[in-house]
Amino acid sequence: MSRTILIDPVTRIEGHAKISIYLDDSGQVEDARFHVTEFRGFEKFCEGRSFWEMPGITARICGICPVSHLMASSKAGDAILGVKIPPTAAKLRRLMNWGQIVQSHALSFYHLSGPDLLLGMDSDPLTRNVAGLIQKYPDVARNGIRLRRFGQEIIRILGGKSVHPDWTVPGGVREPLSGDDRNRIKRALPEAFDIIGLSLELFKEAVDALGDEVEVYGDFPSLFLGMVTPDGGLEHYDGLLRVMDSGGNILENGLEPARFREIIGEAVEPWSYLKFPYYKPYAYAGTSYYRMGMYRVGPLARVNICDHAGTPKADEELRAFRQMSPKGKPVCNSFYYHYARLIEILFALEKIAEVVEDPQITSTHVRAKADVNQLVGVGVSEAPRGTLFHEYQVDQDGILQKVNLIIATGQNNLAMNRTVLQIARQYVRGETIEEGVLNRIEHGIRVYDPCLSCSTHAAGQMPMQVQLIAADGTVVDEVVRG
Repeated sequence: MSRTILIDPVTRIEGHAKISIYLDDSGQVEDARFHVTEFRGFEKFCEGRSFWEMPGITARICGICPVSHLMASSKAGDAILGVKIPPTAAKLRRLMNWGQIVQSHALSFYHLSGPDLLLGMDSDPLTRNVAGLIQKYPDVARNGIRLRRFGQEIIRILGGKSVHPDWTVPGGVREPLSGDDRNRIKRALPEAFDIIGLSLELFKEAVDALGDEVEVYGDFPSLFLGMVTPDGGLEHYDGLLRVMDSGGNILENGLEPARFREIIGEAVEPWSYLKFPYYKPYAYAGTSYYRMGMYRVGPLARVNICDHAGTPKADEELRAFRQMSPKGKPVCNSFYYHYARLIEILFALEKIAEVVEDPQITSTHVRAKADVNQLVGVGVSEAPRGTLFHEYQVDQDGILQKVNLIIATGQNNLAMNRTVLQIARQYVRGETIEEGVLNRIEHGIRVYDPCLSCSTHAAGQMPMQVQLIAADGTVVDEVVRG
C-alpha cells in the first residue's frame, strides 16, 4: 500500500506552503510536491488603475524585495512613455537595486539558511534559528545584521525609507542623491567588504563540514535563464535575456526582454496557486517536470550564464566557483545558490564603490517627462531571487487593461519540486518524518530563497506542513509547524 507524507508548514521561508511526499506500494518515495497555498491576485485588482500608480502598488507585494517591483514597474512605465530616462536616474536606480541585492542576500544567507549551515541540519529545532545563531555565534550573527543594514541604508538614503520606498517612477526617480549622502555610503563600504570576505570563508567551511550531503540539495540538469550585459557580463538591472542548458550551450543569447513571451510559457496545476513557467521551445512536460522546459533563475543562474562578472574581486571568486563543475559546464547543484548569493553581494559592493565615485551621480536631472506613447510596456529586472517581468497593457489614458507579472520564485517552481523529490528519496525511510529529515527537505526549498507572497500574487504566514501519503491516498504521517 502506498503512503503520503505531508510537511505543513515549511519554515524559514517568506510565505505559506506545504509539501506532500508520496510513497509507492513498497514504501519508497515515488513523487513529491511543493504546494503554495497562498493567493493574492495582484494582477487582477490592478486592472483599472493608472500605470503611474503601479510602482507604489506593486512594491507592496513584498516587504523583503519591494525594490525589485519598483524597478520592473518603473521600467514598464518608461516603455509606455516611450522615453529614455536621464543617465543619472539610471545610475541611481542601479545603486538602489545593488543595495537591495546586498540586504536580501544577507538576510537569506545569515538568518534563513545560516542556522542550518552553522548549527547543523540535525541540531535542536528549538535553537536552530536566528536566536540560536546569535547565542552560539554572536559575531557571525552581528555581521549578518550589519551587512544587511548597509544595503537597507542605501535604499533608505535614496528612497526615504528602507521598506516600500516610493521613489522610482515612470521616467526616472523622484529625488537626486546629495553629496553628503554619497559620502555616507562611501564611508560604510570598507566594513561591508570585510564582512563579505568573512562570509565567503564561512560558507566554504560549512560546505566542507557537510561533506557529500550537499550533493542531494537540487543537483540535476536544467536550463538557466537571466539577463546579461551586451558583452555577456553579470547584470541585475537592464540587459539582454540569455538561456543556457546544463551542458553550457547557449540556447538564447541577446534576446530583448520585451520579447520574453517568445521563450516563456506559463502552466498551471490544480494542487498549487503558484504557476509553472517553462521554456516554451522545449514545451511543458506536465508532471514529468524533471526534463524538457524546466529552468532555474536567480543567483545560481546568473553566475552560470554570464561570461564574466565585470569587477575584479567578483571575477576572482567566480573563477573559483566554476572550478566545482566540469570545464565549460554550469554548476547544477542548487545548494550553491548560497555561494552565488555571496558572489553577487561582492559584485554589488564593487559596483556601489564604483558608481559613488562617478561625478554624474549627484546630478539633479533625474526625470524625463512624457505622456502615453505606447499601449504596451514591459519592464524586466533581476530581483534577488531571479528575473522579474512586469507587462502592462493600457488605454490611451494610461488606464491598465491587463497586467501580467512573472515572478522569480514561480520560475523556480519546477526546480523546487524536483529538489524536494531528490531530498525525499535520499532521506525518507518508512512511514515517519524525523526532525532532521524534515529540516533537510525544508532546506531544499530555502536554497531558492522563495518569496511566495510575490509569486502567488496573505492568506498564510511563514510556517509549513509536510504530509507522507500512501498509494491509496492515506496520510500516514504529518508534521505541522507554525
